[in-house]
Amino acid sequence: MVKQYLVSMWKNAPAVFYVLLVYVFIFLPVAVLVLFSFQDALLPIPPFQGPSLRWYEAIFTDFRIMDALGNSLMVAVVSAALSCFLGFLAAYGLARYTIRGSGVVQWLLVAPLSVSYLIIGMGLLITFKTMAIPKSLLAVIIGHVVINLPLAFAIIYSQMGEHQANIERAARDLGAAEWQVLVLITLPLLWPALLASFFLSFTLSWDEFIIALLVSRFDVTLPVEIWSLLRSGLNPKTNAVGSVVFIVSIVLVFVMEIVVFGRRKSK
Repeated sequence: MVKQYLVSMWKNAPAVFYVLLVYVFIFLPVAVLVLFSFQDALLPIPPFQGPSLRWYEAIFTDFRIMDALGNSLMVAVVSAALSCFLGFLAAYGLARYTIRGSGVVQWLLVAPLSVSYLIIGMGLLITFKTMAIPKSLLAVIIGHVVINLPLAFAIIYSQMGEHQANIERAARDLGAAEWQVLVLITLPLLWPALLASFFLSFTLSWDEFIIALLVSRFDVTLPVEIWSLLRSGLNPKTNAVGSVVFIVSIVLVFVMEIVVFGRRKSK
């Protein structure tokens, strides 16, 4: 049995080695970023001097960074919630009602997924200027809804199967009002998809830079503030901010895995 296990391991060694190389390629830059965020020296370059929390203390006492952090959280929460709400309405309407030209509508809804954020940001900038909408966090929220709505719609629409429609019809036959069907049947059945779309939209908004740079002015998000810091050169402070952004993103992924996919596995 041990011999068979060793032979199996030897046969799978190239695949295991390849997977390890992929993970090293992906995570090595992040590991270096996090490591040198604990650098005690003024520059994040070898040799490593530390560990020290001085740069984390510096960012958490920097009012500009903390304001940008609060702005990013607010923009991410609001834009993710709006994207999920609008995505659900669009998915529900297209899945439950016969609409002329529904295929075209679906194509238009998911079309922004294939467009560069730079092009979307430039289009939003021109549109806002034409409509006399000033550069602000509100403009950033609108921009993030534009890029997150197609993804939220695609996730929610993919989970609205015929079996759910049959349950909804059964509830109506038993005398449930339309709002009761929506609140007591549809939403509980879709909550994993709703949570997945919310967390994914939050993560994308949290990390987004180009649109936030183009349509904001004085109140900026954290990625824009990081870009401003990088313009003055590398220092462990930017590494610490980047590490915070990475940690928040990882925590969100784990929460989504536990809340959404963990419940499915338990079933």
